[in-house]
Amino acid sequence: MADPEKAGARTLAGQCFCGTVRYEVTDEFAYAVNCHCSNCRRTTGSAFKPIAGIARDKFHLTAGDDRLLIYGDVGGHDAHCGQCGSLLYSLVREGAYVHVAMGTLTGDPSICPSAHIFVGSKAPWFTITDDLPQYREHVTG
Repeated sequence: MADPEKAGARTLAGQCFCGTVRYEVTDEFAYAVNCHCSNCRRTTGSAFKPIAGIARDKFHLTAGDDRLLIYGDVGGHDAHCGQCGSLLYSLVREGAYVHVAMGTLTGDPSICPSAHIFVGSKAPWFTITDDLPQYREHVTG
């Protein structure tokens, strides 16, 4: 018998720029934010990185797992396509969660970023113009 909780869960696909690495993720993200930390800015080459966080067991590589370029270790790392360099996801929180780079999703998730984090180190040349809450570091409270 099918698990009724999973029966309604929608699956989203994602991929790198060249299509070598592909993944599937359940559309059950716990949170989504725009991260302005210097590491996210450097790894994306952008003013911030929109990320959606999800439990690791709800994220699965479907192609190209042998083509990943991993920067970090088993408890926390950034995963890029070794072919085109796209940042696909980050393994965080001692390996318990995946931060999906939202720009790599090929479908629309049911969640949108709800805050800006690490604005204390945001790019000085970028101005945040939306009304989302801003946090100097991590989301608090």
